[in-house]
Amino acid sequence: MSEFAIEVHDLVKEFRRRGQPPVRAVDGLSFSVARGSIFGLLGPNGAGKTTTLRTLTTLTMPTSGRASVLGWDVESQPLEVRRRIAVVIQEHAAELLLNVRENLITFARFHGLRGAVARQKCEEVLDQFGLRPEAGQKVQDLSGGFRRRVQVAKVFMVDTPVMFLDEFSTGMDPILKRSIMGRLREDAKRGRTIVLTTQVLTEAEELCDDILIMNKGRQVARGDLHTLKLLSAGVYEIVMTFDTLPFGLHETLASLRPLRQRVSENTVEIALKEDEAMVLAVVTDLASRGRVLRIEISGATLEDIFIELTQ
Repeated sequence: MSEFAIEVHDLVKEFRRRGQPPVRAVDGLSFSVARGSIFGLLGPNGAGKTTTLRTLTTLTMPTSGRASVLGWDVESQPLEVRRRIAVVIQEHAAELLLNVRENLITFARFHGLRGAVARQKCEEVLDQFGLRPEAGQKVQDLSGGFRRRVQVAKVFMVDTPVMFLDEFSTGMDPILKRSIMGRLREDAKRGRTIVLTTQVLTEAEELCDDILIMNKGRQVARGDLHTLKLLSAGVYEIVMTFDTLPFGLHETLASLRPLRQRVSENTVEIALKEDEAMVLAVVTDLASRGRVLRIEISGATLEDIFIELTQ
């Protein structure tokens, strides 16, 4: 048995439209995912993340290359793959004409869970996702955020060895999101392999054991958070809180050409790719412009790495 839950070799996916050149959404991608790990697939919009997930979950067939899940080939053995995975893909809604409880029970039955066991599991998931008040409502009558909550809740009805999550936290409040992230960590510790995409990079930073960053269908970086940070040596994040924002601060920040910047009330956050001496000079200059209440200087975050590698 392979140590990898997922193996991808030279994967290519092209989309063709009559009279137009083909669009290559995934371009020669190769990677493997260790069993029992949380694997993050990151990239800007249009990078090919969702297409890769759709291929791994047998929703679309590759143009060339190959991919397998738990040793089963996604193209020649799709049914065997589907029996071993649970999937939340961004554009796939829950069953709109069923109520919330029926959605959960039906999904469990598709995966062979029946009777009292399925009903008990359903009650647990309703509580975990805060869905008990909506249990009898049809999904079509729920808000977009609650529909997404139902969709994610369904995959926790079953214990498939592999789970795919595409932007799982969309529409979730911070408390629920924190709870689900804890559940994902627990599942991984028990041996479940989790593959996720997210635009919320702090989620990937907190959750993922291994990260692949894509751009234009290709891999641009791969590794754990520490390894990726080594790729961005010389990137520093500066956080400064002033009593009152100094006059002309926005113009000063723009002249520094930061990788990113954020000004919220009296707090300034900037990321710079400079040597240490230059960073200290910038902090000294900014501090001379007003009364400073707080200063923090740290290394690159995943957001800094992401911006640097995909711009």
